[in-house]
Amino acid sequence: MKNKILMYLFIFSVLLLIFQYVNSKNIIDKYEKDIVTMKSKLSKSEKKIEALEEQNFELNYFNIDKNEDALTYFEAQGYDTEQLIPAILDGLYDMNIYEGEEHPIVPYVSMTDSKLLINKARILNHKWIIANFTDGEFWGEIIVSYTIDEKHNLKYELVEYLMYPSIN
Repeated sequence: MKNKILMYLFIFSVLLLIFQYVNSKNIIDKYEKDIVTMKSKLSKSEKKIEALEEQNFELNYFNIDKNEDALTYFEAQGYDTEQLIPAILDGLYDMNIYEGEEHPIVPYVSMTDSKLLINKARILNHKWIIANFTDGEFWGEIIVSYTIDEKHNLKYELVEYLMYPSIN
């Protein structure tokens, strides 16, 4: 009787060990599969991040923030570029507040009931700005030259402009 109990106990222990081995192996296989999947996703994400960083670098090429020569030009004249650059953009956007139908820098008159407004501008370097404008229906772009006189006043001059044709 004692031998039978020991034999059943041994068989039960072996079955329990086999069950634990199989269960542990399945869990480890699942974790390994998850790790491979995550490494693959991580690799794809890293490649995508690299491509986006390169694209961002290319898009920021014509931007005063990345143009050391333009920044050095202003710093050599004694300007704080962290205050000057926003002031240049603010001066351009302040032109959106005007009386009458003619915008101070955009050479077109609105063909709708709303005013022409400069929406977005980018300072390219220490001399030029590119901006787009719209009246809500029609839109175009301008290239503006800017200078700072002896009294530290900003002066803007229209260099080139275009209005996109209506698609109707």
